[in-house]
Amino acid sequence: MEQLDLQALLKKSYEICDALTRANVGNVRTEQRNLRVMLRNDLALFGAYITNSDKTITEEESEFIRTTLDFAENAQIISDIREKKGMAAKDPEGTPESLKYATLSDAGNKLDPDPFKGQCAMYFYDTFKVFGQHVLAFYAPSVPEAEVQRFTEYMQRMEDSLNEYCVWRPVTQKSYRAIEPVWDKQSDEEREAELEQLLEELSSLVGLEGVKHQVNIMVNLIKVQQMREDLEMKATDISKHMAFLGNPGTGKTTVARLLASIYRCLGVLRKGQLVEVDRSGLVRGYVGQTATRTQEVIEEAMGGLLFIDEAYALTVKKGDNDFGQESVDTLLKAMEDHRDDFVVVVAGYTDLMEQFLDSNPGLRSRFANLIYFADYTAEELYEILLQNLEKREYHMSTEAAVEARELIKKRVANKPDNFANARDVRNFLERAIANHALRVAPLKDAPGNKELLSTIELVDLEDWE
Repeated sequence: MEQLDLQALLKKSYEICDALTRANVGNVRTEQRNLRVMLRNDLALFGAYITNSDKTITEEESEFIRTTLDFAENAQIISDIREKKGMAAKDPEGTPESLKYATLSDAGNKLDPDPFKGQCAMYFYDTFKVFGQHVLAFYAPSVPEAEVQRFTEYMQRMEDSLNEYCVWRPVTQKSYRAIEPVWDKQSDEEREAELEQLLEELSSLVGLEGVKHQVNIMVNLIKVQQMREDLEMKATDISKHMAFLGNPGTGKTTVARLLASIYRCLGVLRKGQLVEVDRSGLVRGYVGQTATRTQEVIEEAMGGLLFIDEAYALTVKKGDNDFGQESVDTLLKAMEDHRDDFVVVVAGYTDLMEQFLDSNPGLRSRFANLIYFADYTAEELYEILLQNLEKREYHMSTEAAVEARELIKKRVANKPDNFANARDVRNFLERAIANHALRVAPLKDAPGNKELLSTIELVDLEDWE
C-alpha cells in the first residue's frame, strides 16, 4: 500500500467505490446508492464528530472538511454537520456505513479480478485514519484529550469491525494477545510441564521442519547456558531476537505465539504476552508522533514478545514525509536499553526482509537469528485443510476429498502472485462451508441430521480461479 498521503488515499478510496458499484457489491447499484457520496459524507461526519466534543465546529474546521472532500460551496452536509453534531448523532457506537461495502467485498472476494488485492476495507480504514489526523492537526501542538479519545475510540471500532469479518490483515494493525503474568505463581515442575506441552504443540504443526529444528536449537542453547550459570560457570549471552522470513500463511504468527510462551517458561520473559503490530500500528503522520507511538507499543510488549509483521514496510519508503525510520531508531534503542526485558521478532517476505535488515547497520546484528519459513507442499496444505475441517466438526465426502486434493495440487503447481499458503486453504474452506450452508439450509430434513450438517460435498467446492 502506498505511503499514507491523504489525497492519494482519497483517490484510491473513490476508485474502490467505483469498482464496488460496477460489481454491485451489497446490491449497492440495485439500491441506487452512490457509494462515493456515502463515503464522502461519512468522512465529513467523522471529522465533525472528532471536533465537536466541545459542541463547537469552527469555520476553519468546516472549511477544511468542505475543501478536502470537495463539497460545493453551499453543500448541505456542512449545515448537517452542525445540526447533527457529526457521526455521534448518526450512530455513536457504530462504524461508517460505507465501510460495510468494502468489508463485504474483501470478506466474500466479490471483485474478480481484484486490483486492490482484498484490501478495500483497509484503504477505507487508512483514509479515515489519515483524514482524522489532519483534523486533529488543527489543535497542534496541544490536542485536547476529548478529541483524541473520540478519534481513538472510533478507529478502534473500525478495527474491531474488520477483525470480526476476518478482513483485518497483519499489515494490520495491532492485535494484542495478552497472557496473565503467572510466572511467579508456577512451580519449577509446572513450568517444565508447560514447556514440554508447548514444544509438543510446536512439533505437531504441519510441515515447518526447519523452523522446529531452529527453535529447538534455541531452547537447548538457553537451557545449557542456564545450567552453566547455576554452576557459576561463564555463560554465553544469546541473542533471542529473530527474523522470520517467508511468504504469507506459512505459520509465522503461530510460531511467534508459541515462542512467547516458551520463553516465559524458560524464564527469559517475565510475562510472555505477544504484542502483534505492523507499520500502521507504529508509524504516525507527524514529526514526533511515531516515536511516541512506537514507545507505547514497546511498553505494551515489556516482559513479552513484540511481533512486527511485514517489518520491511518501515524502511521501504524513504523521504521527508515518511517516519518509518523514526520507528526503527526508537525500536533499536529500546532493544539496547531493555535487552533483558523483551524480545522482538520481525517478519515478512524473504527478499524484502533481507533489504530491511540491510537498511540499517544495527538491524542485522540485532536480528542474527534468521528463520526461513518455506511454502507448504500440496500434501501439507491438504493436511491443514483436514485439520481445519475437524476443528469445525466437518468432513468431506469421498468425491469432495479427491477434488479438494486435486485443486490444492493445481494451486501449488501454478502459484499466483497472491499465493498465501495456509491462508488460501482457510479461505477455500470458508467458501465451501458457506456453499454448504446455502445448499443445506432450505432442506426439510436438515434439522437434527448430523451427517447432512457436517458433510462437505463435491458441489460445495469452488476453484480458486
